[in-house]
Amino acid sequence: MTNRFMDQALEEARRAAARDEVPIGAVVVVDGEVVGRGGNRTREKRDVTAHAEIEAIREAAASLGQERLTGADLYVTLEPCTMCAAAISFARIRRLYYGAEDPKGGGVDHGARFFAQPTCHHAPEVYSGIGGMQAAEILKDFFKERRDPV
Repeated sequence: MTNRFMDQALEEARRAAARDEVPIGAVVVVDGEVVGRGGNRTREKRDVTAHAEIEAIREAAASLGQERLTGADLYVTLEPCTMCAAAISFARIRRLYYGAEDPKGGGVDHGARFFAQPTCHHAPEVYSGIGGMQAAEILKDFFKERRDPV
C-alpha cells in the first residue's frame, strides 16, 4: 500500500535508477505540499553524502529558507542509513515514512537504531512498510540487471 507522497518518492527512485544510481527516492512534505525531493546522486556528484534523504532535506531547507524542518514529514523508499537518520534528527523532521527495510545498511530499525540512542536529541515518529513491496522490487530489479545483463 502506498500514498501519493510515497508514490512520488518511488518515482524519484526510478529516476535515480535511470541515472545509474542506486534507486532510492525521497520527498519532504509540509502541510500537504512537497517542498523537497531527491534521489540518490552519489555517483553523479561524486559525493558519498548525496543520498536521497539528504538531497530532499537540502532542497526543502533551501525552498523554505531554514535549516530546521519542524513539522515536515519525510517519505523515503528504503530504511535510512545511520548518516541519513542523523540528518533527519538534526533537521527535526516530524515523521519518517519508509518503504523497504534494510537489515544490512539501515540505521532506524536495524543496525545502529539511531533514534533509540540516548545521544539522539530528536526522534521522529517512524512508520515503516509504506510502499515497501514496490520499493524492494525497484531495488531488486536494479541489481539483477547489473548481475545478469541482457
